[in-house]
Amino acid sequence: MTAGRICIVTPGHLASNPRVVKEADALHAAGYDVSVVAGDLTPAVRPFDQDVEAEAPWRVRRVGRGGVLARGVQRLARIAARSSRHGVPRWLATLAQSELSAGLAAAAAGIPADLYIAHYVAGLAAADAAARRNGGLLCYDAEDFHAGEAAGDPAGRASRRLVMAIERPLLTRCVHVTAASPLIAEAYLELYGVQAETLLNVFPLKQMPHVTGMRSPAGALRMFWFSQTVGLDRGLQAVIEGMAWARGCISLDILGTDQWGHGSSLLRLADSLGLGGRVKLRPAVSPRRLPAIAAEYDLGLSLETNVSESRQRCLTNKIFVYLLAGIPVVLSDTRAQRLLAADLGRAAAVISLADSAAIGSALDRWAFLADERRLASEEAARLCQTRYNWDREKDILLRLVSLALCNGVRNKQCPR
Repeated sequence: MTAGRICIVTPGHLASNPRVVKEADALHAAGYDVSVVAGDLTPAVRPFDQDVEAEAPWRVRRVGRGGVLARGVQRLARIAARSSRHGVPRWLATLAQSELSAGLAAAAAGIPADLYIAHYVAGLAAADAAARRNGGLLCYDAEDFHAGEAAGDPAGRASRRLVMAIERPLLTRCVHVTAASPLIAEAYLELYGVQAETLLNVFPLKQMPHVTGMRSPAGALRMFWFSQTVGLDRGLQAVIEGMAWARGCISLDILGTDQWGHGSSLLRLADSLGLGGRVKLRPAVSPRRLPAIAAEYDLGLSLETNVSESRQRCLTNKIFVYLLAGIPVVLSDTRAQRLLAADLGRAAAVISLADSAAIGSALDRWAFLADERRLASEEAARLCQTRYNWDREKDILLRLVSLALCNGVRNKQCPR
C-alpha cells in the first residue's frame, strides 16, 4: 500500500527541469504513487526527455502545444489583460500566462491525487484546477521569484501583473510553499506574506562522478559553462573579455543548444579579442551526463546578470553540479551568490561582470596557483558530500509532504 498519491505539474521539459525529476524520484522511493505532468514544447529537448522517462519509476504525461487555437486564445487573453484597468481576473491571467494552461490543467485533472505539487506559474494554475476537481491538496515549489523575472518596462510590468493575479489567490490555498534559494523565499514573504521553506537545487551523491585528479598544469585553466540554450544575457561576454586580459592559457567550453546563433556571436567575440580557438561550443547533452562532463574541467562558471530581480535572488543548479563534479565555481556578484560564496569559502570566487580586467586577474590566480586550485577542488567535493547534496536536502521535501498528507487526508495515521 502506498503512502499517498502525488501529482507533480510543470510546464517545463523533464530534461530541463532536474528539480522535478529529483522530487519525483525521492517521493517514489519514499513509497508514494507519483505521476508527473510536464510540458513538451521544444523538439530538440524531446530525446533527452525520453531518456529521463525511460529510467523513471514513476508515470509521465507530456503536454504539447495546443496548436493555432491555443496560441490565438493566449494572444487575445494577453491583449485583454493589458487593457484591463481594474485588475486582471485569475481566469484571464491563466489563459494569458501560457499556451499550455488548458492542456496542463486537463492532464492533471485526469490524475486523481491526494497532493498536487506545482512548479512555475502555469503549473500552479493547472495544479489548482486539478486539486479542486479531485479533492486534493495543493502546494507550490517556487524555482524562481516569478513576479520578479521580467524587466521594469511596460511589457515586464504587464507580465508581473499576470503572475501576481495567479499567485496571490492560489498561494493562500497551498499547504506549503518551497523556494529554490533563501532570497526567493524572502521575496515571497515580502510580496505575499507567505512563508516558504528553502529547498536547494542540489543533487544526489550517487551522481557524483569519479574524479581522476587530472587537472591543467600551472599557468593553464579550463573553464566550463552549461545551459539548455546559449544566450547573450548570461554574462559570458564579460568572461571572454576577461580572458583577453589574463596572462595564463585559459580556455572556455560552452555547452548548450545554439538555436538563436548566440554561441556563434560569442565565438566571433573571442576571435576579435585574439583568443583563437580557446572558446568552444559543445552540443547539449542529457542532464544526467553533466556532472561527469564538468569533472573534466578546472573551474565552473555560474554567471547571473542584473536583467531581473529574480536573477539577483536565484541559486541555479549550475553551482551544485560543479560542486558535485568536485570543481570550484566562479560566481557573478549577485545578492544570492555573494551569500552562498561566504559558505563555500575557498571553493568559490566572486567576480564583477562589469570589470573585465579584474576578471582576468581572478582567472590568473586560479591558473597560476595550482596548489590552491587543488585545495579548492577538494573543498568543493567535501562541501557536496557533507552539506550540498540531495541525500540531505530531500528530507525537507519528504517532511513537508508527510505533514501535508497527515493533516489533510482522512484516516491517515500520522508519524509521531
